[in-house]
Amino acid sequence: MKQLYLLRHAKSAWDEPGLPDRQRGLNARGRRAAPAMGRALSQWLSPMALDVSVARRAQLTLEGVCAGWPGLRGLEHRTHDALYTFDAGDLVDWLWRCNDDDTARFLVGHNPAFTELVNYLCTRQYLDNLPTAGFASSSLEIDQWCDLGQGCGTLEKTLFPRQLEDN
Repeated sequence: MKQLYLLRHAKSAWDEPGLPDRQRGLNARGRRAAPAMGRALSQWLSPMALDVSVARRAQLTLEGVCAGWPGLRGLEHRTHDALYTFDAGDLVDWLWRCNDDDTARFLVGHNPAFTELVNYLCTRQYLDNLPTAGFASSSLEIDQWCDLGQGCGTLEKTLFPRQLEDN
């Protein structure tokens, strides 16, 4: 059994039209949502290392989540160029190569890849859209990451910023 946690980056800024996509930061709403999600997630998850897209908005989301969830601050988080993708197939390919000693992976990345990945893995449920700073947790009926495939998961929990009182 494996666990997969997905957190879409918080709301990004569009105030610099010529800025490359990878370099966009967070807007005010995103800067509020990331720590709020960190506080909420810390109530029921144990601290763990996160795998994060190289995009600045994903990195800033990680910083915000760590601000709200102090237990994450001392952990070594990993940045991966491969997680800067909008395609669920790329994520499946990346997960297939993960170390089987890791029973859980927590990714911070992008849509539509995250929504598509949830719907590919958890065919008995349907997620319309993982919103910015939205979280989804899935249990996977696999023992090795290379066995990840369509329908192997169950969507256990979603949490969206709009559900939090302090956001």
